[in-house]
Amino acid sequence: MVEKVRPVLIFSVPFADTDRSVLTVVFHSTALRGSQFEVKVQVPFLIDGAFIAQSIATYPTARAIRKLGALNAAQLADVETAVFKWLGKNA
Repeated sequence: MVEKVRPVLIFSVPFADTDRSVLTVVFHSTALRGSQFEVKVQVPFLIDGAFIAQSIATYPTARAIRKLGALNAAQLADVETAVFKWLGKNA
């Protein structure tokens, strides 16, 4: 099965040598539905779309291909809030 390469927001903390070498990510999509869990972020390195708080996954670091850019603190906070809401946690 061939998977599509898509942009993600890495949503992980640094890990130690004794930890597993994995990253938790939030996927970005251009196929929007108007969901409360879609966080639209305007940055020059992404096509118009949103990070989908319902679409999180954990992958080995080897799957990370390249860094496209970074979100500012306010943009990251918006995504964090949506992910915590999806998980039923207070931010």
